[in-house]
Amino acid sequence: MMLCRFRMPTLDPEELENSVRIRVGYDGNILITNIKNDVKYSDFCAEIKDICKFVENQPFTVKWLDEEGDPCTISSQIELNEAIRLYEVNKDSELNIHVFPNVPVRPGLPCVGEDRNMYRRGARRWRKLYRVNGHLFQAKRFSRKAACAFCQDRIWGLGRQGFKCINCRVTVHKRCHKLYKKICGTVEVVEPHTPNHNGDTGAVGQSKSANGDPKYSRPNLPVEYGKEEMRVEAMDEASKAAEAESEEEDDDEEEDEDEDHFHDAESSWTAKVESNPGNPDSGQLTLDHFQLLRVIGRGSYAKVLQVEHKKTKRIYAMKVIKKELVNDDEDIDWVQTEKHVFEAATNYPFLVGLHSCFQTASRLFFVIEFVNGGDLMFHMQRQRRLPEEHARFYAAEICLALNFLHERGIVYRDLKLDNVLLDAEGHIKLTDYGMCKENLRPGDKTNTFCGTPNYIAPEVLRGEDYDFSVDWWALGVLMYEMLAGRSPFDAVGNADNPDQNTEDYLFQIILEKPIRIPRSLSVKAASLLKGFLNKAPAERLGCHPQTGFSDIQSHPFFRTIDWDLLEQKQIIPPYKPHIRHERDLEHFDPAFTNEPVRLTPDDPKTISDIDQSEFDGFEYVNPLLMSMEDCV
Repeated sequence: MMLCRFRMPTLDPEELENSVRIRVGYDGNILITNIKNDVKYSDFCAEIKDICKFVENQPFTVKWLDEEGDPCTISSQIELNEAIRLYEVNKDSELNIHVFPNVPVRPGLPCVGEDRNMYRRGARRWRKLYRVNGHLFQAKRFSRKAACAFCQDRIWGLGRQGFKCINCRVTVHKRCHKLYKKICGTVEVVEPHTPNHNGDTGAVGQSKSANGDPKYSRPNLPVEYGKEEMRVEAMDEASKAAEAESEEEDDDEEEDEDEDHFHDAESSWTAKVESNPGNPDSGQLTLDHFQLLRVIGRGSYAKVLQVEHKKTKRIYAMKVIKKELVNDDEDIDWVQTEKHVFEAATNYPFLVGLHSCFQTASRLFFVIEFVNGGDLMFHMQRQRRLPEEHARFYAAEICLALNFLHERGIVYRDLKLDNVLLDAEGHIKLTDYGMCKENLRPGDKTNTFCGTPNYIAPEVLRGEDYDFSVDWWALGVLMYEMLAGRSPFDAVGNADNPDQNTEDYLFQIILEKPIRIPRSLSVKAASLLKGFLNKAPAERLGCHPQTGFSDIQSHPFFRTIDWDLLEQKQIIPPYKPHIRHERDLEHFDPAFTNEPVRLTPDDPKTISDIDQSEFDGFEYVNPLLMSMEDCV
């Protein structure tokens, strides 16, 4: 039990360099702050009490995670010193702490509300806050009229560009939040300032309307659950041309997990969903430009339709996302990341590219390439296993696609049979960029716990920071499935013992059990699988900082591949899907294609709860594709 009366002073920016960064998890929030290296236990307790807003006599327990990921109680100065000592010895980025508003019945027992799964990094979704000078800063995306209280430049663009204090509502750039010394809760006199380098004038906390008149926007308290820190993203050209943002921001929203159901209706679609403003002949794409044909897929928060562009008669796929299901900052960031990756992927032969993006009041729409040869999962279910020559061809094209993304700082993180499509000629195309992480420079790493369980790399399960290594592990799992006709972890889920059919047991197998390579495989194939499925990312094939991809290309398994011809699609695929016409859906699951395609009508109340300014700048038209079509 920890009872304290003293409040630990907030550190000045100059003291941060020699401090301990702590990450406090409590009541669904993650709060980032700093404490002194030599902090007294009583002051540490006072800081925890202040962070969690405990009353004076509230009993509570603090646990930190050691290097093995095991929770250890901090209940004395000795235990606190040991936690800080190991933090410094291991050169950890932060000291992970969890707080519980109770104490165990007796030592050794878990606290009320404590669950072992909560210590797996990213397994839960938390709201992340940063504590500096009494402020509780939360990463937030801003309209172009928001100003930084420190440097007074504007904070705008896509992604979370700055911080907002959830108490006093002050807004600052991420780069400025540790330099802003005004204590939270103090009254600040708003005075005009000189024009900044953008040529704008205004005052701290002041914004400008579309007509240039200064006005104050009512800030909100967004519901943001952060798994990782996101980098500042530059405003793209489409965003720069967008309309001025709405003048007010909505208050907190609760997540709505309802799916976007399709109701029975006639085969011809009637537009019950509100279209974009403007007419179909203007320069802005809307639903009116497309005829919705069939449902071809469904995800956790999106539906995918086959559509026809009315003017050109070209066939596309359309990914439809309900805004009400993308109602926290992290989800919105992932949608924006998916859009950026779609743009980067456009015109690369082995990645599904983007035609356009637009929105209605209730939905977001990605218009993307329609790839009609089916996915590898669909074909593997028919063929069970592939000849090595076939697997070599598909794996080589996947390698080129992954390397293209990696060279642009993008880690894919969701490679699996379902996301590898075959085009009409039999070449592969990767799709679904919702799990991607962008802006990873050489040496950078990330730490989000995400991916499809069977394909998650050991370093992710261990809670370690990781980079592009996770994609090469996933490729090893996928190649094992192609060559062996089963997953390397197929025992999980099929065991008589129910304890061996759980996700936790699967993760234990991935972490601890050696992978048995089938004897039927060639020596070269077995060597490649062992290289990709090395549990140590530093030793994994493709992960050397300088020679990673060339190590893959020169592997004996790929010796017969001419990589230059392959990238030019000059090598004939081993299998060409039978496609009767461009609308043919023979290679798609009838469970989807038999669904009617009439969208549910909009609910005005639901729409009124959506902060539409969060989606400003989403519209996009691929200039190359549109110039080729000459239609908009």
